[in-house]
Amino acid sequence: MSIIGVGEDGVEGLCAAARQAVEAAETVYGGKRHLRLLDSLIRGRAVPWPSPIRSAIPEIEALRGSRVAVLASGDPFHYGIGSVLAECIAAAEMTVFPAPSSLALAAGRLGWAVQDAEIVSLCGPPPETLLPRLQPDRRVLVLSADETTPQTVARLLAGHGFGASRMTVLEVLGGPDERIRECRADGFDLTGISRLNLIAIRVAAAPDARVVPAGAGLADRLFETDGMLTKREIRAVTLSSLAPRAGELLWDIGAGSGSVAIEWLLAHPANRAVGIERREDRAALARNNAAALGVPRLEIVMGEAPGALEGLPAPDAVFVGGGIATDGLLGTAWRALPPGGRLVANSVTLDSDLVLGAFAKEAGATLTRLSVERLDRIGGMHGFRPAMTVTQLQAVKP
Repeated sequence: MSIIGVGEDGVEGLCAAARQAVEAAETVYGGKRHLRLLDSLIRGRAVPWPSPIRSAIPEIEALRGSRVAVLASGDPFHYGIGSVLAECIAAAEMTVFPAPSSLALAAGRLGWAVQDAEIVSLCGPPPETLLPRLQPDRRVLVLSADETTPQTVARLLAGHGFGASRMTVLEVLGGPDERIRECRADGFDLTGISRLNLIAIRVAAAPDARVVPAGAGLADRLFETDGMLTKREIRAVTLSSLAPRAGELLWDIGAGSGSVAIEWLLAHPANRAVGIERREDRAALARNNAAALGVPRLEIVMGEAPGALEGLPAPDAVFVGGGIATDGLLGTAWRALPPGGRLVANSVTLDSDLVLGAFAKEAGATLTRLSVERLDRIGGMHGFRPAMTVTQLQAVKP
């Protein structure tokens, strides 16, 4: 199978070997635009991608032994079809002819170093995914889903205090209809935008911009809550104890406002989290907070643990923020973890402390008391008022 990157310059942008691969192919898969661009080379059967594209994979696999060409945009393995095909077709069965990606072309037009820019794809993910990447004075390259994405991004920027950011919309890069235009996010007035576009953002943050900090322990005010919130200082220690690693899955049992799961997701874009919550009003708060802080991928499961845990994908880490005294909860969570998995539970009641103490003896876990005092007014003076002490259990499964 040949996977051929196609630019907007069509046949002229292909090397001789890529042209030969298309001409020799008995079957050619691609988007209608790509098939049209290379129409003069195609000798075999031309097959437009179905929707969804993955439904074509079994048919492609069945063509083993024949010559197949797959047409892709730019670099097939950079947000492209190549990685989808590689899930079921070995690299040894592929010959890949990449073309310059839209990101490479955009960087060349702008004079930006790709490695110094944040890259976000909105081809599928919701616009809020962009929010954690909006850091003051940084550069962001956004892959647009369609012609409406630039205006959606402009509204998002303006609504979160980044209205002074400069947006450059680059359309149909590398083709005869290439166009590059620039404006401020809060003055977005571009019309007639091509479906094929990419957005470059030079981030400018107002003093009151809603910047999502890069470290653990986000300010409590960033979360909408009914009071069920793991407070900032305790949350920072909790995230340290959970020790998130790229691509791992967290169970957040008793999610409440979702703060722990949200910070787990912010730790790395590949991280996943499932929040288990029995109250619909709190589940709604967690969903809203996740979207507002740029991690709308937080999954919420309604129900009460341990019953609600049945059928969930196995976690790499578990946080228990509520229901510790529920019969069998800690044991169920512990059994679900693989070797090296982490269990962290926070308690503020004597009843739960007793459960944690008994479990710690069985599992060889550690217990830590966390105390926080905050400055407060006491009459006409000031003093430190202690918050409720938290007992934290941390266990790593052998």
